[in-house]
Amino acid sequence: MEKVIIFDTTLRDGEQSPGATLHTAEKLEIAKQLARLGVDVIEAGFPASSPGDLDAVQRVAREVKGPVICGLARCVERDIRTAWEAVCDAERSRIHTFIATSDIHLQYKLRQTREQVLVSIREMVGLASSLCADIEFSPEDAGRSDPEFLYAVLETAIAAGATTLNIPDTVGYVTPDEFYELIAGIRSHVPGIEGVVISTHCHNDLGLAVANSLAGVRAGARQVECTINGLGERAGNAALEEIVMAIKTRPQYYQVETGINTTQLFPTSRMVSRFTGLAVQSNKAIVGANAFAHEAGIHQDGILKNRLTYEIMDARTVGVPESSLVLGKHSGRHAFADRLEQMGYTLDTDQLNRAFARFKELADKKKYVAEADIDALISDEVYQPQEIYGLEQLQIVSGDRAIATATVCLKDMNGQLLTDSAHGTGPVDAVYKAINRIVGVPNELTEFVVKAVTEGIDAVGEVTIRIEAKEDAAADAATNPQTGRSRHVYSGHGASTDILVASGKAYLSALNKLLAIRQAGNNTHQGKTPA
Repeated sequence: MEKVIIFDTTLRDGEQSPGATLHTAEKLEIAKQLARLGVDVIEAGFPASSPGDLDAVQRVAREVKGPVICGLARCVERDIRTAWEAVCDAERSRIHTFIATSDIHLQYKLRQTREQVLVSIREMVGLASSLCADIEFSPEDAGRSDPEFLYAVLETAIAAGATTLNIPDTVGYVTPDEFYELIAGIRSHVPGIEGVVISTHCHNDLGLAVANSLAGVRAGARQVECTINGLGERAGNAALEEIVMAIKTRPQYYQVETGINTTQLFPTSRMVSRFTGLAVQSNKAIVGANAFAHEAGIHQDGILKNRLTYEIMDARTVGVPESSLVLGKHSGRHAFADRLEQMGYTLDTDQLNRAFARFKELADKKKYVAEADIDALISDEVYQPQEIYGLEQLQIVSGDRAIATATVCLKDMNGQLLTDSAHGTGPVDAVYKAINRIVGVPNELTEFVVKAVTEGIDAVGEVTIRIEAKEDAAADAATNPQTGRSRHVYSGHGASTDILVASGKAYLSALNKLLAIRQAGNNTHQGKTPA
């Protein structure tokens, strides 16, 4: 069967989800996991959008082996040259350039004529192809573009050197039947189309992104652009895990295959969810908590007799563990490292040492340590931004007749201990106010989520928060009044058997990310225009 190229844009379009801002180190870890997953192309970012994005894409290009590393660029010379600077050190590089082609975008956004757009495509795709052999071109808002003009646009891009033509349904407007006809029409009417790869990039505004992408595959598209957990602008993009498992589960229908290692889907989903702070809904297909759960008696009876009665996929094929591994304080380092590898984690020696030490601390507090506990521990200990401030000690006085008071001790990057106290309306509020007195970064807490990782009174608690940096918002509004992006939201994650300690860790995680990105000049949202 023919192969469908899986083009992952989690690090570019996925990061544009509000609140999903990623630090460079997090992007690099996700990129390495995407390579283990087996994606063919990683769109690592939009290098011209900020110095931080340029640095992140460069690091991914230099350190991640296997997939093609791609950088996004508008049909603008500076963007294209910056994208090449970012990806030129990769084993295999790609420049992805785009320009809008729908009349509504031409009139209100670009304020250009069709002729001007064709000239830009000819010149800028030509420039890109002079730098890099692998060039992808996207006509933004293709789903609402005039078909005859779209054919002319694609013919121009091919003549200028494009090797992949991506057809975006940028606003999630079209239906599967319409998208099928769009791809079929392109295959029939664009000269030279047989020499390039046709790609899909579908958004989920009407909940049709996956259906549209698969309709495109049936019509002859051989690349699908998608994201882990369906992240992306507004309602998101086509979900990679759903595309891949639809093709794997129904090969006779789609008559294609992918090169994805499906057992890495669930670990990859968990990693992306933890780094972005965006939880996966329980009923999410493939990777949701309930995707392979059965409660109804009739369903349970059928499953006990034969799993095929109510399951069309084996949970193990997507990396969902069939049973929960339990480790305790007597478990050794080798067993711990082996389980981490089975869970999809690849740690260096220093990371493994830190994680094992935390595991032993947790095992002393709990009789059993479940796999979910380990997952939370790894995320909290290993996959966090560089600590500008670390939580050394936390003491709280609270009660129904007491004024909540928190004393915190933080350690800065120079090893200096900083201590302060504050009152609050409750213990968490007091902790955050005490931390604020030390760190001194104006922000607003926009979301606070607490959940137990496992059952029982000794369960590890996970806290995920989001904060909005007021200074960033004010600066963005002042310098970019037309961008419409005045919110800069940073997520943080913390885990502990003490939920107040987890709350403090989560808040510091978000603050560390905010400070690290600000120091790097990484305003990751500014100027990003999705294809």
